[in-house]
Amino acid sequence: MPVPALFDTHTHFDVSDFDHDREQLAYHAKQVGVEALVLIGFLQQRFKTLLATHHFINGLSVAPKSYLAPGLHPFYIEQHQSLDLLDLEEILKTEECVAIGEIGLDTFIKAHKEYAIFQKQKDFFSAQIELAQQFNLPILLHIRKSHAEVLALLKQHQFKQGGIAHAFSGGVEEAKAFVKLGFKIGITGQITNPNAKRLHQVVQAIGLEHLVLETDCPDMTPLCCQSSTEHRTRNTPVNLPYVLDGLAESLNIDKIKLADQLWQNSLSALHLKNA
Repeated sequence: MPVPALFDTHTHFDVSDFDHDREQLAYHAKQVGVEALVLIGFLQQRFKTLLATHHFINGLSVAPKSYLAPGLHPFYIEQHQSLDLLDLEEILKTEECVAIGEIGLDTFIKAHKEYAIFQKQKDFFSAQIELAQQFNLPILLHIRKSHAEVLALLKQHQFKQGGIAHAFSGGVEEAKAFVKLGFKIGITGQITNPNAKRLHQVVQAIGLEHLVLETDCPDMTPLCCQSSTEHRTRNTPVNLPYVLDGLAESLNIDKIKLADQLWQNSLSALHLKNA
């Protein structure tokens, strides 16, 4: 059976978890079919490392092609400064970027529900939406316990560039609302968990033409790859085929046919003609 071409649309392959074996993992990922991956930004202090990793991977001879998506993550809102937006804009001007990400809103912890903090999240999200419009780029959305607010801001800005709702955790109606705005729904290793009933309902309800795969490495490790129930098992791009397997099983569809559609969906979401 041929190895299907896969696109890992959301990785943090630049973080220190991979400093000792990043090159070997890149080669291995290519061997199992991962032809392309996106490196996602989250903090201004890490932009230099993000860029260095991006160029390093693209300098390897037999590895996935790396794509760049710098951004300022809402969970780290306390660390963001206004000048960070200027640094982000400079990268968008000087580097070839496929998206801005990951950006959005997050009220998962109590502190982020406080008015001033949540308002700062919204301000940074709005500023990055405007940058995406300025540079005609899609956005990679981080949304936790804030789906309605994210949708409202996208509509307020009349955002038309689309993108990906990363690691989607909402319900069917919320997924349909993002699809209507031109977004693909990002599916992680969570799909390998039969107890993730809401996610299975979402993928079955919206159809495979609106889905993309992602590892979100080093997090969201597929169930089959977890070596401990007590300690986090590092996820890597090498595990992306297991996400494909889980999705194919959930949709009851041929894996090769599914992979072909997901590849096209990824190109569409990132405004790429080919990878």
